[in-house]
Amino acid sequence: MTETVPTLLVVSAHAGDFVWRAGGAIAAATMRGERAVVVCLSYGERGESASQWLQGKPLAEIKAIRRQEAEAAATALGAEVEFLDLGDYPLLETPEAVEKLVGVFRRVQPTVVLTHPLADPYNGDHPAAARMALQARILAQAIGVAVDGRFPTTDEIIGAPPVFFFEPHQPEQSDFKPNVLLDVTTAFPLKQKAMECLPAQKHMWEYYTQLAIRRGVQVKRNAGPNLGLPVDTRGEAYMRYYPQVTDVLE
Repeated sequence: MTETVPTLLVVSAHAGDFVWRAGGAIAAATMRGERAVVVCLSYGERGESASQWLQGKPLAEIKAIRRQEAEAAATALGAEVEFLDLGDYPLLETPEAVEKLVGVFRRVQPTVVLTHPLADPYNGDHPAAARMALQARILAQAIGVAVDGRFPTTDEIIGAPPVFFFEPHQPEQSDFKPNVLLDVTTAFPLKQKAMECLPAQKHMWEYYTQLAIRRGVQVKRNAGPNLGLPVDTRGEAYMRYYPQVTDVLE
C-alpha cells in the first residue's frame, strides 16, 4: 500500500496573504517532504496592489503581476499554488465560489487546513475567505454534495482535517488569541525569500520579520526550560478552530 503524503492546504483571500501569515508553516511542511497547496481566491488586484495602481497600470496587468509574484513566492516555499480569480474588494461569498473550493478540497485531500480568522474589521475579504473555506470543508465530507453536477466517489470525500487560523495584520482588533505557537526558525529563510518575491507589498517585509521575532520569543517562553531553543527563534501564531482529538495529553 502506498503511504499517503501529508498535505497542507492553505486558503488565502489574496495573492500575498499566504506568505505573510503562513509562509513559515508552508516551508516547514515542504522541508519535511510534505505537500503544500495554496489556493488564492483572488489576486488582491484592487485592494492590495496600491503601488501598481499609483504607477497607472491597468487591471489586467496588475492581476498578471500579482499572479507572477505569488507563483514565485510559492516556488520559494516549495508549494503548489492555484488561483480561483474570484475578485477582491469585495470578495463575494457565492455558491459557485464555495463549490469550486469543495472541488479543491476533494482533489487535494488535505490533512491540515490553514486560513484566515473569522473576524477582521479592516478587511472583509479575509473573514469571507474563512467562511467559504469552512463551508467547503464541511460540504466536501458529504457524499451527497455534487461538484459540476457530479457526485463524488467514496475515496473523493474528505475526512475531518484540523483547521488553523493564521494571524491577521491587526490581531487585537480581530479577536485573535493564539493557542498554537509554531517554531519556524529553520524554515524562516525560505519565508524571507518568499516575502521578497512580493515587491508590490514591500512595506510588509519588515513588519512580518519583526512579528516572527516576537512570536519566537513566545515560542521559547512556552516551550519549557530545557529544549535548548536558539536565541534567534522565529515563530508564527495560530488559532485552532476545531477540538484536538488525542488519547494522550501532552
